[in-house]
Amino acid sequence: MSNRIESVLQENRVFPPSEAVRAKAAISGMEAYQSLCQEAEGNYEAYWARLAREHLVWQQPFSQTLDESEAPFYKWFADGKLNVSYNCLDLNVQAGLGDKVAIIFEADNGQVSRVTYKELLARTCRFANALKAQGIRKGDRVIIYLPMSVEGVVAMQACARIGAIHSVVFGGFSAKSLEERILDAGAVAVITADEQCRGGKAIPLKPAVDEGIALAAAAPGGCPAKSVIVYKRTGGACAMEAGRDLWWHELEAAQSDVCEPEWVEAEHPLFLLYTSGSTGKPKGVQHSSAGYLLHAKLTTLWTFDVKPDDVFWCTADIGWVTGHTYITYGPLACGATEIVFEGVPTYPDAGRFWKMIQDHKVNIFYTAPTAIRSLIKAGEVTPATHPRNYDLSSLRILGSVGEPINPEAWMWYYQNVGGARCPIVDTFWQTETGGHMITPLPGVTPLVPGSCTLPFPGIMAAIVDEAGHDVEWGKGGFLVVKKPWPSMIRTIWGDPERFKKSYYPEDLGGRLYLAGDGAVRDAKTGYFTIMGRIDDVLNVSGHRLGTMEVESALVANSIVAEAAVVGRPDDVTGEAICAFVVLKQARPYGDDAKRIAEELRNWVAKEIGPIAKPRDIRFGENLPKTRSGKIMRRLLRSLAKGEDITQDVSTLENPAILEQLKEAA
Repeated sequence: MSNRIESVLQENRVFPPSEAVRAKAAISGMEAYQSLCQEAEGNYEAYWARLAREHLVWQQPFSQTLDESEAPFYKWFADGKLNVSYNCLDLNVQAGLGDKVAIIFEADNGQVSRVTYKELLARTCRFANALKAQGIRKGDRVIIYLPMSVEGVVAMQACARIGAIHSVVFGGFSAKSLEERILDAGAVAVITADEQCRGGKAIPLKPAVDEGIALAAAAPGGCPAKSVIVYKRTGGACAMEAGRDLWWHELEAAQSDVCEPEWVEAEHPLFLLYTSGSTGKPKGVQHSSAGYLLHAKLTTLWTFDVKPDDVFWCTADIGWVTGHTYITYGPLACGATEIVFEGVPTYPDAGRFWKMIQDHKVNIFYTAPTAIRSLIKAGEVTPATHPRNYDLSSLRILGSVGEPINPEAWMWYYQNVGGARCPIVDTFWQTETGGHMITPLPGVTPLVPGSCTLPFPGIMAAIVDEAGHDVEWGKGGFLVVKKPWPSMIRTIWGDPERFKKSYYPEDLGGRLYLAGDGAVRDAKTGYFTIMGRIDDVLNVSGHRLGTMEVESALVANSIVAEAAVVGRPDDVTGEAICAFVVLKQARPYGDDAKRIAEELRNWVAKEIGPIAKPRDIRFGENLPKTRSGKIMRRLLRSLAKGEDITQDVSTLENPAILEQLKEAA
């Protein structure tokens, strides 16, 4: 990893915050940032207690800030009581924002509707009453399997309002995935839709629920879910089982617009969100109510610098934690106006994002590097969809989320979307952390392409070696967090031992949160750069190489649009590097493919070192991605090893790409 670290630390492009941005920022200047960090370091509990009292409204104030008696099962504000939905909706209506637009919804077909805070509160209350009419109560678990919609936000807020624990499942997941989550969570109900609309197509959702429940019913103990509530999105054909299935609109029709919030303990679980684990069995990440909401609100205010008149757009799906924190909870807790988008960035063409920014005068735009890289290619293939053809002057702040962004994609985003005037908040965080952990603040941080820069105030991030000892700045190691923080994962649902083993391993003393990523800090600035997952580190002839570093080197070549790198066993070197590459030009074949592959091998050798040259380079028209844009690296590992694909591929946007990459071997 040393060559890559050297490359990262030699990045000399620096973009300080402009005076215009700094003058209006919630946190302005490095002194203000350092003052907050010093406050946290001086009295950690008092720092978080102050923020919790200032930013949340409590029905019963807390007297104890942090309980470490059962570490690493930490508790925050444990004797306090509040309600998350009340903090997101009622407070804004009471503050006179009832007629302010809370959500601008743009459907896949371009139809736009607007929902005010007063209307969103009423819709949430009606649906909360409908859930209660089904016997759903505080502590019950509810699966939400909905398209991107206002109804998705309403369903989550309604669960929070009555103290039910929601578990959102991304609408592209399979029936088997639903079965696993229904059984693991012990869910008493499923909320779904007849169909969802994506890319001009109606995609059924209800049949997957029916199959998932049937699979769960065959398991020992049967299926705990006794009711299915169905939102009629398209009116497409939809089988309804009498006595179990209920139409959303019929269920809530007779319900009151008023539903008193259920005041819950600060540590009451707000939601479970299942994420992939190294064993292949999904982990139910459990988040609290108060601590999670506090960090969701603070990061929305400080990282995105949300102002009262801003239009905020996070392009994530509510099926992922980004959609939880920066659609359903953070912006609404701040009284912001936000966009909820049903469709995909390439329909009806690859200018969709830019047109929406233009039409809705978006001020803050938060998306994933995968989307950015795919739109770079699209803009070159179809010049009419390039951002330069749209009025993006309303943009003030850009954000990146989901994976490290390579410097060249960062620069394209900065110059072509932000007009070289919008700071990019390159945020590092995880499902388990609840919100941003390491991120620039727009009025504070000089930006360096490819670096997530400095910890969010109050987050004690560090880099350690395999024994848990701090490593020198400028040297790589394991990213950890040294102190608990309010929005942290509380446990893995039903599996506390797996929680401890995964996140607080004894190898590190049992008191350091292990993020699972390798990282390095610049020796001069202290800036963090994420090097990739620890389990994505390759060992080639005794040299440790992060997959991210090889990918970044490939994408830095002007002809490469996207790249994904995995390892495969090799008798001589231990592991050989296999790269899957999408070019900005047409996919090459035969001698052309061999020639370009050799050029790219030499390029990587130049960028990182000869040891990093990929053994295999395969060209495809795309990479195997989920419908949310996440690259399915497990499938690539199987392809690299020449194995048959036996994993579930139902979440893939384009399963046919697997055959293409297999043929390219």
